[in-house]
Amino acid sequence: MTDLPTLSRNLLPDLPSFPEKMIQFGGGNFMRGFVDWQLQRMNDQGLFGGSAVLVQAVSPRTDPQFAEQDCLFTVLLSGIRSGESIDTAEVVASVSRLINPYTDYAAYLSLADDPALTFITSNTTEAGLVYRHEERPETKSPAGFPGKLTALLHRRFSLGGPGFTLLPCELIDRNGERLREIVLRHADDWQLGEEFKRWLDTDNTFCSSLVDRIVPGFPHGREAELQARLGYVDKLAVAAEPYLLWIIEGPESLRDSLPLAQAGLNVVVTTDMTPYRERKVHLLNGPHTAMVPLALPAGLETVEDVMNDAHFSPFVHALIERELIPMLDMPTAELEAYAGDVLDRFRNPSIRHELRSISLNSVSKFKSRLLPILLRFVRERGELPPRLTLAFAALLRSGRDDGDRRRDEASVLAAFDRAGAAPSSFVPTLLGDTSLWGTDLNEVPGLADRLESLLDVLEKDGPRPLLRRIAQGGIHA
Repeated sequence: MTDLPTLSRNLLPDLPSFPEKMIQFGGGNFMRGFVDWQLQRMNDQGLFGGSAVLVQAVSPRTDPQFAEQDCLFTVLLSGIRSGESIDTAEVVASVSRLINPYTDYAAYLSLADDPALTFITSNTTEAGLVYRHEERPETKSPAGFPGKLTALLHRRFSLGGPGFTLLPCELIDRNGERLREIVLRHADDWQLGEEFKRWLDTDNTFCSSLVDRIVPGFPHGREAELQARLGYVDKLAVAAEPYLLWIIEGPESLRDSLPLAQAGLNVVVTTDMTPYRERKVHLLNGPHTAMVPLALPAGLETVEDVMNDAHFSPFVHALIERELIPMLDMPTAELEAYAGDVLDRFRNPSIRHELRSISLNSVSKFKSRLLPILLRFVRERGELPPRLTLAFAALLRSGRDDGDRRRDEASVLAAFDRAGAAPSSFVPTLLGDTSLWGTDLNEVPGLADRLESLLDVLEKDGPRPLLRRIAQGGIHA
């Protein structure tokens, strides 16, 4: 059906436009299916009346489809919610435009001139919310997201403008606090002055937040079906599950200035997000990170494939029940109920959540999602958790051997290359790299030896024999 028109405002001329109120770093699948969809929901109910301007966050390459489609896209929700089947298609018009700071830095900085822009949100992945030394920018955009943000905030300060409410969505513990720390470090590097640093704290609110919605992205393989259903071509379409949760640690006033809950959305503004974060990061994101390096070499492509596999599904269930839940400080019944919801979401046949998309920046994800559980398990039980340790071994193997899957930042790949230069010491060299893990993992009793043993089996036989052994009580299961 190639003669169908492309989604654009020419096709839907009656779509309303709203003034820009939010700056959004990153226009990837998740942000479009999560933040922008929620803005649309508020706008549909007359509660917000604002749009987001997208900023190219980490890559200098701009997707031309945003301009071609006037930043319109379709969010496809499919699955089960409250026992009811959901299958909807909604055009989201809450994005105004896309700015590429690498090609038009002046246009990017000019965002600071508009006092109506009061919210900033971001999702640059765990690898994006890190400090990198950069020279003070003059006419060229900083490479990193926090550097870009610091330059923008300083311009707003210099103009005497109001501060921002910042809502980072990166899956990092205390992400708002971490972002503030990096901005302050750039401020010191660039000698921006104590007055600017005071303004950062007095006039801006760095909220920590936790996001939860599975957003696989473009529904590959369903193009013809969707075009017939929608009546147009949409290369920015995003598939997502109906479930959504956003926990924001911030002031109570945020409930009124950003009335997400009033729009019927599952958004909680709280003074302490810690228990919500630990539950989600370890029980939803953790199993994702564990399954990827094992399932991809076994020929599986999606999370649903994993949950329908006779070897992998028991592995995921046991990982959650025996290794993750016992290490979390929340009521067991509550954790088990949440885990049940997670497993149902993993099995959602309407969501093609590709393992390859989850594999992006796997090392930093393992560090934040699974390594704390592994270390606590060792401390409290005096032994290695067999499933987490196997997932760790598979992660090391993928970083060493599967070049086409090594979708991590350059510093991580360089660390693997250095370790790989001496194969006989590959594991201890990597475990001792504190830049990767934040600690010397060679100090964990028995970890290096176990990883080396598991790597040998993974190399020779693949993951399935090890999964069978664990299921049968082997490998200290």
